[in-house]
Amino acid sequence: MLGGSGENSSSEQTMRTATQPWSGGASVVDTQLQNQSIRVERKHFTFDLRENPRGRFLRIIEEVNGRRDAIIIPLTGLEDFRDQLNEIIKFSKNLTPKT
Repeated sequence: MLGGSGENSSSEQTMRTATQPWSGGASVVDTQLQNQSIRVERKHFTFDLRENPRGRFLRIIEEVNGRRDAIIIPLTGLEDFRDQLNEIIKFSKNLTPKT
């Protein structure tokens, strides 16, 4: 679990990469709700808030040199995901710069 309590949450159990089909490869139509993109060095990241009959989710896509990788985060897990990311950001600010 992203919150660190040791309990299995539904968000942990449903977090998966885009290459792992949810329903045996059956295609489900997703509706885009919002989309944001950023470029970091040579990588392009897209944050795509979507919904389908199973629910709402955030798809984060990383594109680099023509290769795409993605993770899916159910809407119910977004705040836990953000909290853990904020902890990593806070920790990284105290690291000694690489020389």
